[in-house]
Amino acid sequence: MDTIKNTANYVSDKVQGAGHGASKEANKQTAKDSDAPVGSRIKSAGNAVSDKAKESKSDTSAEANKQAATH
Repeated sequence: MDTIKNTANYVSDKVQGAGHGASKEANKQTAKDSDAPVGSRIKSAGNAVSDKAKESKSDTSAEANKQAATH
């Protein structure tokens, strides 16, 4: 039963990580956009950093769940 739970958590973490990765990339593009207002660029840069941290956390959790499911 734990294997099923760990597998489901792995999939969930991978999906969340992918979502954070996509958000990070969108925020990076906004931060680089010289036509965007300075405030928006600064906010997007901060959001990109936050998304990267969340992406890394999800990827780490996914790897832990993958290892737990295989053992």
